Amino acid sequence: MKKLLPFVLVIALAIVFSINRFFFPSPPVEFQDRREMMDTLVTITVYAPDEETAETAIDAAFNRMSEIEQIASIYDSNSEAFHLNLQGQLDNPSPELWEIITTAKEYYELTKGTFDITVEPLLELWRYKPDSQEQFWELDPSEQQEIIANTLPLIGADKIRLSTMPHYSVSLEPGMKITLGGLAKGYIVDQGLAALRDAGIQHALINAGGDIGVFGGKPTGKWEIVLRDPNDSDNYLARFLLSDGALATSGNYERHFDKEAEVGHIMDPRTGYSSHGSSSATVISPTCVQADCLATATFVLGPTEGITLVDSLPYVEALIVDYEEPSRIYKSNGLSMYEHKKNDNL
Repeated sequence: MKKLLPFVLVIALAIVFSINRFFFPSPPVEFQDRREMMDTLVTITVYAPDEETAETAIDAAFNRMSEIEQIASIYDSNSEAFHLNLQGQLDNPSPELWEIITTAKEYYELTKGTFDITVEPLLELWRYKPDSQEQFWELDPSEQQEIIANTLPLIGADKIRLSTMPHYSVSLEPGMKITLGGLAKGYIVDQGLAALRDAGIQHALINAGGDIGVFGGKPTGKWEIVLRDPNDSDNYLARFLLSDGALATSGNYERHFDKEAEVGHIMDPRTGYSSHGSSSATVISPTCVQADCLATATFVLGPTEGITLVDSLPYVEALIVDYEEPSRIYKSNGLSMYEHKKNDNL
């Protein structure tokens, strides 16, 4: 018996250890990775029981996001979106591109044309051309207006034709081109979150240059998202707490075509000129692709019409900063439920 006692003790301790691990697992630990894609830095933060689990999940998410980027980029000569613009038609598109374009057409209708992926011909007019002696924004206003008037007939996502017979096909009218920058990042974030869930992650955040999607909160509370002030980079407008959902912000304060920062990159599809409807527009919604589309649309619509649109939609909230008076902030009816309060648990 004395010889067996040490073995019995070892077995007993092993059983106790296993029971303890089963009923009292170690708390999940935060892991983070940041990589460059979609012309921005994408950060994935997860809570996982160990580093191997976290790395496997994060790699799966980045791989999935990269797959979508290679489909939706209009600059990659191997992408489907590039070939659609080049040829004006794409047969048998991937399910992902089909879903992206279908979603874009839905939000074109919902936002009365203020979210429009066919604005690429307008963007081509305004983009800086290194070989040109005179940039488009330097032209005489009357000449600008004439060129824009000739370009506007190419604009309108309702002109994109989706066919399912005899096979799936996407067609553009001659001269039309799409740009997916207004929703591809949001769609990619949603796909990345799905990959993390499939890998067993229960708490995650993906930040793709301000397009943010989260699920599961943190083990100790909610995710905190700080919204910077577009007119004062050292200040913030609000802090939001999210457990599940997404947030996206549109603004012309960081990206401009001209040195004077008067021609922003967000076009008003109705006029052909850079939109000055708002200084910035932030939308919170269940999915990042929805937040992305609506942030662009509400930015173009401006505070009054933008908030009216958001208040008509379920589970969607917004904060819009006025353009003429940047100190004026407009909020949707239910935004306060997400705003950080001192007693909120982080």
